[in-house]
Amino acid sequence: MRIDGRSNDDLRTIRVIEGFIKYPKGSVLIEQGDTKVLCSATINDGVPPFLNEEETGWLTAEYAMLPASTDIRNTRESVKGKLSGRTQEISRLIGRSLRASIDLTKIKGKTILIDCDVLQADGGTRTASITGSFIALNLAIKSIIEKKIIDEDPIKFLIAAVSVGIYNNEVLLDLNFKEDQCVSADLNLVANENSDIIEIQVTAEKAPFSKEMLDSMLDVGFKGIASILELERSILK
Repeated sequence: MRIDGRSNDDLRTIRVIEGFIKYPKGSVLIEQGDTKVLCSATINDGVPPFLNEEETGWLTAEYAMLPASTDIRNTRESVKGKLSGRTQEISRLIGRSLRASIDLTKIKGKTILIDCDVLQADGGTRTASITGSFIALNLAIKSIIEKKIIDEDPIKFLIAAVSVGIYNNEVLLDLNFKEDQCVSADLNLVANENSDIIEIQVTAEKAPFSKEMLDSMLDVGFKGIASILELERSILK
């Protein structure tokens, strides 16, 4: 049994508040345990210069943590004058994951801007950001379809993300911060509703692990993904 009373393969409680801010085409506040992330999707005309000659649109993402989102206040990266490697890596992960879910040719000439702002961090901020921003993306697409800005839904399938770790040779799903600090290996899984893998990030933090243990981590991860997808279906129906 874990510190918060969950079984090893249980998700933290997930809560999604739609339309959390009014100006983007789609926005949600996603709460996964004590992690809280504001995700929004804005749609602008135009594409990056490298796509000017292409019959397509684009999607990109930005991720940031508020200074007081952790127990020790961090200086804003805008004040530091540069983004950390971690921030850039997570931004790119979110962008790659969402681009896998959308047919960009169906939003020709438009760019979707995803913003993920961590209000409170207690583990799994990147995976919560992917899940929350995917819901925000769908809300934004629904908005522009209703306004007849585009004709077809470009979303190809649902996607979700979750974290997994190994602690004392046991596989734990959906790590909070304390667990993430203690695990000997951790994994972030992004997958779609067809059980196709979009991205896996896995690292032996303290000790190598076997292929059999990796298989166990993936099995537990896909169990968590299935539960998150059911939540998404209930919101996006």
